[in-house]
Amino acid sequence: MKTIKYVYALMTLVLFLALGCEKDNFDAPTSMLTGRVVYDGQPLGLRSGGVQLELWQHGYDLFSKIPVHVDQDGTFSARLFDGDYKLVLLRGNGPWADNTDSIDVHLRGTASLDVPVDPYFVITGESFQRDGDQIRATFTLRQVNPSRALERVAIYLGQTLIVDQNNNAARAEIVSADIADIGQPLTLSVTIPASLVSKGYLFARLGVKANGVAEYLYTQVQRINL
Repeated sequence: MKTIKYVYALMTLVLFLALGCEKDNFDAPTSMLTGRVVYDGQPLGLRSGGVQLELWQHGYDLFSKIPVHVDQDGTFSARLFDGDYKLVLLRGNGPWADNTDSIDVHLRGTASLDVPVDPYFVITGESFQRDGDQIRATFTLRQVNPSRALERVAIYLGQTLIVDQNNNAARAEIVSADIADIGQPLTLSVTIPASLVSKGYLFARLGVKANGVAEYLYTQVQRINL
């Protein structure tokens, strides 16, 4: 009787190992989807790791989302199996108006697409200059979607390319009450920390935030030599 139990146990172990090997031998996805989150044909600056897209694929027993994280320069990429997918924006997950429309993605080897969004505000014509112990930014705000009011605009300095409201060495801001006229040129200055002066360079960008929205919309990061 014990011998039979041992035989059954051995057979179960062999079957388990065989199934495990079969699972491990599945091919990894090799096709590549790339894209950009854009407004007016240009990629938007975002917080690193702050915005996520979702891919969904019908026709399989397990129907679940594939998260796609957007980089701070507005680009994204995902390695997938060939197939047909639906790409959607998460509600309330970006500095733009919600859009429930999905985008059809037909992936055969490689595919690239732009994901258009409707931001509440954008920053245009930005430039950065050193002015003594400060960095001064000159820029213009433009309201694109009027459904939300302006909350604030900020300037950020950092010692690496990753610069945003959570990753910075110095920041300064203007609240909406101190902005007389959206659409007119504005300036915003911030003191350069000693730690950045000693490096001889820094990275800077601007961000604008609408009321009731968690994420800022940013300019692209610029390197400034000191």
